[in-house]
Amino acid sequence: MAKHDPDLSLLFHALSDPTRRMMLGRLARGPAPVTELAAPTGLRLPTVLRHLSVLEEAGLVTTQKDGRVRSCAFVPQALQPMHDWLAEQRAIWDARLDRLDDYVMTLMKERNDGP
Repeated sequence: MAKHDPDLSLLFHALSDPTRRMMLGRLARGPAPVTELAAPTGLRLPTVLRHLSVLEEAGLVTTQKDGRVRSCAFVPQALQPMHDWLAEQRAIWDARLDRLDDYVMTLMKERNDGP
């Protein structure tokens, strides 16, 4: 994985905003029209569309227009790169903590076995 993966940056940016996370939470229950996503936010439609474009750019949401209604759907598999990155970071930190634990146990044993 590249040190600065642009796709990963787009995902973290998209999820950094509580309004976008709320929209994804709603879309996790099923597709919804933009007006339904906008209603609980209290935001104006252009602002909601800007949030949706950030989610689309990250690949988290797809939209389709049917007549005058624009519907949105969540793409949960788009979260996989983030999941993989977090799992990699967890493995790195778990290994570091295991080595620290081994080191502390060695020091304690040396202290107890000392003069």
